[in-house]
Amino acid sequence: MNPARDIPARDIPARSYLVTHVTDYSYDDTVTSSYGRCHLTPQDLPGQRVLETEVTIDPHPDDRSTGIDVFGNVDTYFHVRTPHTRLTVTARTRVDVDPLDPALVTGGAALRPWESARPTARAGGSDALAVEFVLDLTPPEITDAVRAYAAPTFRPGRPLIDVVTELTTRINTDFTYRSGSTAISTRVDTVMDRREGVCQDFARVAIACLRSQGLAARYVSGYLATDPPPGRDRMVGADASHAWAAVWLPGGTWLPFDPTNDKLVDERHVTVAWGRDYDDVPPLRGVIYTDSRRSKIDVSVDVAPVSPT
Repeated sequence: MNPARDIPARDIPARSYLVTHVTDYSYDDTVTSSYGRCHLTPQDLPGQRVLETEVTIDPHPDDRSTGIDVFGNVDTYFHVRTPHTRLTVTARTRVDVDPLDPALVTGGAALRPWESARPTARAGGSDALAVEFVLDLTPPEITDAVRAYAAPTFRPGRPLIDVVTELTTRINTDFTYRSGSTAISTRVDTVMDRREGVCQDFARVAIACLRSQGLAARYVSGYLATDPPPGRDRMVGADASHAWAAVWLPGGTWLPFDPTNDKLVDERHVTVAWGRDYDDVPPLRGVIYTDSRRSKIDVSVDVAPVSPT
């Protein structure tokens, strides 16, 4: 990836989308009680404006609440007590997304040596908050294989933006995208060994590499607007949830990058939530009470371009 190529032009307009995410569960016996927690509402951020948003649940929940989690994400809880054999959760959001702020790429923090971006609890403020994103997970993800893979990129004194863009390109080049090759529970060390996975795996490899060097990195969930091949119509529902990573910059900003597509995050990415790992921000997680032995889940995501407001 060429950093200069990825610096966004100032005259690129914002893009507007209607994002529809439908999750449909079906069971072979009656569910008497269903608890769920969703991270399906995109963030209202500098560079991203949520104009309209709603999450609907069918059957209608008996209890429901929407709040802000510890990382600042919007989450929705629900409890359905109506007996059912099918549960559908639909999230619809109208959102405007700006191009990446060029200052994140050309500003002082990104151009300084990467070692200067290590946060310390002693500094207070945004540094202290970022320290949590340096810590390894349990079980550990920072292994000898991760350290060895990161080492060639993290040469002393290199500008942080050069380190991030090179790491992004290396992961994109060295790992093969293969749908179904991993599961949510697949460890980073397994991905390193197999050299294949999907977007969340590549984001987690990048995060482990950054943390292995004392940098703060977070896992970001969201959506990617995909354009149809030349001469083909858009297929409604053909999009998917996406994941990428972001590295902390001194001053409290974060530089997001997408190893799956070898690029910095731009106006085609819709940010939903972030945390230390996927487990902090799954789109939907829950518990059911049932005698059902089989269930099926169908997920449809559509990121449809719409006229700007």
